Amino acid sequence: MPRRETDRVQISADAWEALYRAQVAVMRRLQRHPEFAELSAREYDVLFNLSRADEAGMRLNELNEYVLLTQSSLSRMLERLELKGLVHRWQDPQDLRGLRIRLTDRGRAMQGQIAEQFRRHVHELMSAGLDADELKILTRLADRLREAVGEL
Repeated sequence: MPRRETDRVQISADAWEALYRAQVAVMRRLQRHPEFAELSAREYDVLFNLSRADEAGMRLNELNEYVLLTQSSLSRMLERLELKGLVHRWQDPQDLRGLRIRLTDRGRAMQGQIAEQFRRHVHELMSAGLDADELKILTRLADRLREAVGEL
């Protein structure tokens, strides 16, 4: 590989590592808060994504696009969340092979309670290292990256 190409590859790898390590550091700090005593951060992520759906819920494969879990791990987690009374799963009437999922009233309430504190904690952590303009730039860059990767 030519030197210039090697440098660009290294710059991309360094940027990815920095982004990943920052996310891990923030998530580890967030998970220390009492909101996650009853519900893990990954479970909260599932509830958060389901909170964006309407009454028709989301298809399992659609939800799987938004979380960093294998479909089988997500299915097991949804079983646990259903046993806790936080989600409702049912067969998709449009596709009998598929499942749809939505939050129960209890799940929506729990997600809302955690979200309020979660946003405050995220603000404390993010604003400790970045000012408002830098946070806006980070948001734009992350959105551009997500869109570009989605188009591949």
